[in-house]
Parts: sequence; structure tokens; C-alpha cells
Amino acid sequence: MTRTQNLFLLSVLVLALAFSYANADGYETKTKSYPKPYAPTTKVTDVVVEGIVYCQSCKYAGAWSLDEAKPIAGAHISVICRNQKDRISYYKAYTTNGDGYFYAKLQGFSMKHQLLDHPLQACVVKLVSSPIDSCDVFTNINYGVNGAKLRYENKKIMTKNYEAVIYAAGPLAFRPDHCIPNQY
Repeated sequence: MTRTQNLFLLSVLVLALAFSYANADGYETKTKSYPKPYAPTTKVTDVVVEGIVYCQSCKYAGAWSLDEAKPIAGAHISVICRNQKDRISYYKAYTTNGDGYFYAKLQGFSMKHQLLDHPLQACVVKLVSSPIDSCDVFTNINYGVNGAKLRYENKKIMTKNYEAVIYAAGPLAFRPDHCIPNQY
């Protein structure tokens, strides 16, 4: 064997050895799948307002009592938020379910100022309409006419990639229009 043949044979052995190490680690194979680089997932946070709308008993008309009140299915309420310049930054009407309960997800709500645009400061819930003709007069129970302020009751829904922060509006009420005021 000549020196050229020995160098050629040596280079073939070195290459074969290099390929065998590469294939053992999986770097040169076409069929092996590699994990994708870590991509952080984004967490979605929703702001939600909940509450109940009732038909107040005539017995308690003029008072803030909801004794003997019945929930109103299909009642309409609105959530109104104003920014620090007192301009409406969010408005949407919602409908109560069969139990008079509303779960208003404020899609599109945003805060430009952390304190002044916060839902506790900026948002109120107002009565809009009742589907019951015999119980469609607005009451100002919990300021349902002027705008019920929100409360934070430490209620959240949390999963791995989702969080809903839930604020409560006090129970709101309509009353029948044929109520005779009580004489105390």
C-alpha cells in the first residue's frame, strides 16, 4: 500500500467513525423528530360582572327590601365603564338567564390607567328593561337606575392559560306598576 492509499483509507475510517457518532446522537438522521424550541403560552384574562335581577314584591315597594322578590328571566342590564376623562370606554347590554342571573364577560374592555380605569372605579351596572309587562318599573335598589357600583368578592376562575376576575353588582330590581304604597 502506498502512502496515498493509507491516507485515503485513514480518512475514510475517520469519516465513518464521525458519522457513526453523529448517528448515535441522532444529529444526522432524517427520521428523528426534535422537540420544538420552548414557546411561552399566553395567558388570557377576562373581566366579568355578575348579578341577579328581581321583581320586587309590592309589599316592599319604596324600600330596598328584596324579601319575597322573584328573579326575572330575560331582563336586560347594561355595563357602562368610563375612563379617567369621564368618557364612555365600554358599553354593552346583557340578558339574564332563566334564574335572573347575568354573567357579563367584558370582551374588549381595556384599562389605560391602572387605578382610574379599573372596573371597581370605572364601571357600573344599570337596569335596561324587563320582559314582564306587569313588573317593568325601575327601582333604585342598589342604585340600579343611577348605576350599581361593582364589588370585588375574591372570586376568580383560573386554569393553566385562562383567568376570569369576577366582580359583583348588587341585586337589582324592577317592581310592578300597580303597587299601592304601604302606610307605615
